[in-house]
Amino acid sequence: MTPVDVPEAQAPLQTPPQVPLQVAVMGAGAVGCFFGGMLARAGHDVTLIGRPAHVAAVRDHGLRMETRMFDEQVRLRADTEPAAARGAQLVLFCVKSTDTVSAAQALAPHLGADTLLLSMQNGVDNAERLRETVPQPVSAAVVYVATEMAGPGHVKHHGRGELVIEPVLGAERAAQALVAAGVPVDVSDNVRGALWSKLLINCAYNALSALTQQPYGELVKGEGVWTVMDQLVDEGLAVAAADGVTLLGDVRQAVRKIAETMPGQFSSTAQDLARGKPTEIDHLNGFLVRRGEALGVPTPANRVLHTLVHLAELSRD
Repeated sequence: MTPVDVPEAQAPLQTPPQVPLQVAVMGAGAVGCFFGGMLARAGHDVTLIGRPAHVAAVRDHGLRMETRMFDEQVRLRADTEPAAARGAQLVLFCVKSTDTVSAAQALAPHLGADTLLLSMQNGVDNAERLRETVPQPVSAAVVYVATEMAGPGHVKHHGRGELVIEPVLGAERAAQALVAAGVPVDVSDNVRGALWSKLLINCAYNALSALTQQPYGELVKGEGVWTVMDQLVDEGLAVAAADGVTLLGDVRQAVRKIAETMPGQFSSTAQDLARGKPTEIDHLNGFLVRRGEALGVPTPANRVLHTLVHLAELSRD
């Protein structure tokens, strides 16, 4: 792993970059807005591609970035159409895992041959599915950030903000731009292991946060929660081992630390469920269940949570 780091993820910048990048954010939700906004305030030419209400707010007032280090209105472009990505050298690909293929198909005709797509999504197979859909270079990224959309044109940051990205054509340039914008980045040859490590963390937290509608810090105070999380992680570790995955870091320790570093964060699954949106549970606990079945590894705890989240989706309709 090659570390490319800065002391503060949200440190104010003193000078704009000499050669700004043309950047598009496909799926301008909380993750895309945070990292796209960081690049925009560093002087890069950023276009957010998102929903009409969000686009209208950004066009009228800029993107409000409410972080632990600053609270600013950041000026950038915004559009509802994938065609707005034309000319982009870098695409922050941030759509939900359920929309990966359809969004890539809509985007592909507007991209240059060397445009880098940085897959900043939950799950472990999105970059692979992107490569099967578009001819452009694709880099998988592991995202560690606590953030949410507090309203149209308003992204709120709760903590962290680092990335682990895959070394493909154009990735070093993207990493350097992100670091200069105040985003810590690791360029790693074991992004697969990092993606799986994050998957197991998500499988421990996301469904439980969604079903209880509690942030991580409150969730872990519940009786028996750590025991359930340990079982979820143990199943994931067994599936990863059977799949030949070399995990990055100590997953059990990382799970414990999440409640400390992101105590006020609701999982993305909890946010989707609360807002009546489809969740990504099939690409989280559901993915582990499917891989476990294929590899002969039982995953009863993950299966229960996968089923309960789907029942919760049905009950709100």
